[in-house]
Parts: sequence; structure tokens; C-alpha cells
Amino acid sequence: EKSQDCMYLQYCKICQSYKAPRSHHCRKCNRCVMKMDHHCPWINNCCGYQNHASFTLFLFLAPLGCIHASFIFVMTMYTQLYNRISFGWSSVKIDMSAAKRDPRTIIPFGLSAFAASLFALGLALGTTIAVGMLFIIQMKVILTNKTTIESWIEEKAKDRIQYYQTGETFIFPYDTGSKWKNFKQVFTWSGIPEGDGLDWPVRDGCHQYSLTIEQLKQKADKRVRSVRYQAVEDYSGVCCPVTKGVKTFFTTPCTEEPRIALSKGDLILATRGLKHWMYGEKILDSAADGGIRERGWFPRKCVEKCQYDSEMDQPVDGEKKNR
Repeated sequence: EKSQDCMYLQYCKICQSYKAPRSHHCRKCNRCVMKMDHHCPWINNCCGYQNHASFTLFLFLAPLGCIHASFIFVMTMYTQLYNRISFGWSSVKIDMSAAKRDPRTIIPFGLSAFAASLFALGLALGTTIAVGMLFIIQMKVILTNKTTIESWIEEKAKDRIQYYQTGETFIFPYDTGSKWKNFKQVFTWSGIPEGDGLDWPVRDGCHQYSLTIEQLKQKADKRVRSVRYQAVEDYSGVCCPVTKGVKTFFTTPCTEEPRIALSKGDLILATRGLKHWMYGEKILDSAADGGIRERGWFPRKCVEKCQYDSEMDQPVDGEKKNR
């Protein structure tokens, strides 16, 4: 509504519009999502402002259903095996051919049925543990009113302040200080979350753009810290390249972030990296790329650091910290 507020907002080049506070662009959904937490492949959608409560209830009810199924499997195997076990003086024998005490079973319980029940029990228990842990993580997100992405932003804010020694104190603006108030922002009797997804209650000393201003500072910091590399080998963009070495093959980043294909001579701005992999953005011709950026992982051995043409191009010692 206020044009001067644009200076505090991030601009999405793909959606060609400004991002609302707490919004982020999802590469899978190809849109900006309000209060985005993450993209879930199991529901084929993002977890965000509109469906956060529904997604958390799904994480709560799925383990309950698996616990119920586990109880049924355990009791089934117990009763069926109990009817087939005979105890002798020297050994215990199990007859899987027929029940001794209850010969008329509704469903025949043989060796294959026992193996299937045991396998299903393992799946149910595994799902209970895995989805239950996700439910705990989501409850922590809700009670602190801090999404997974915003937790990363807060950690990077601490790193930026420590690196530059600015003496700032970053306060996360959306945590009301009350777990019950944070809980009520997501779970309501009507099922519709509080607010409109654009304006949020903030803590004292903060305002609506406290988080977005910090994000803009981090983006500027990333540009300062980025290092220019040039591709010396072609890379097709596959997840686990076989031709780039054994270590590169087995240490591929375990993340949903994409890989970018490289051709010899391409220029890349690297922002972070591992021992055998790097993450960065390919420098494209602004007139031809249409505003679309190519960012992703690529093998470290495919690139080499660009040498500065002159001493004037090289950053002066301490320049980064001063900036």
C-alpha cells in the first residue's frame, strides 16, 4: 500500500513481484508461498500459512494410525503363533500348517502371512518413529512461531553479526513470547489460521520488516563473500557423476537443492561449498536469461578460481569486514 515500503521487501524475479514478509519462492511449486516452512514431497505441496495446521494434524494422526496397526499385527502374530506352538521336554516346536486349538480360521495364517505381518509391523513402527519425529519438529516450529527457513535466517544473522563485529542484536520479530499465543495463530476452532498471511503481530522493538531487512543484509553479505570461479570441465548436472571421481560420486550433497550443468568457460559465483562440491550461481547474459537465475551444486574439480586481472581488482585486506 505504501510505495516507500518496497525498499524493505525482497523482489522475486521469477514471479515478477515483491515478496510479502515471511514468504519464500518454492522451485517445485513455482510460486511464492506465504510463511513457507518447507516443500513436502509426500503431500506434493508446500507447508505454509494456509495448511500448516492441517499438515501438523496429518503428522499427528499418521503415527496414531501406525500404532494402532502395530497393535493389530502384534496381537495377530501372538494369537496365531500361540495356537501353533507345542512345548516339549527338550524343544519348542512351531507348526505353521494348521492351528491346533482353533482349526477354523477366517484367514489362513501360514508362513507367508507371518512374513507379511512381520514386514508390515516393521513398516508401521518405522513410520511411527520417522513421522513422529517430524511432528515434534513441527510442534517446536509452531510453539516458537519460527519456521524452518526462518531458523536458518536467524543462524545466518548471528554469523553475519559475529563476522563483521557490528555489535547488532538480532531479535526474531514474530515470536510473541507466549507458546499459547503462538499455538493459537496456527490452530483455531474454525480451521482458518489467524491473520491474512501478510501482516503479523511482532514483538516490542521490532516492526513488520525486521526480518526482511535482515534478509536483504544477508543477500548483500553473500554477494561480498562470493568468489568467482570458471569452469574448466563440462558437467552434465547429474546428481552422482561417475566421471568426476570416486570421492565426488560418494560425497554428493544430500539435499533437494538442484545441480547446475556447466560448460567449459562458464563463470560461477560460489557462495558456499563442501570438500568436493560447491554451491553457486551461474553468471548469465542478463539480456538472454530473462531474469531466471541458475543456482545449484557442482563438483569442485570442474572449476578453478578466477585470477584477478590487476591489483586494483583484488579486495583490500579487511575490506569485507568493513563492508
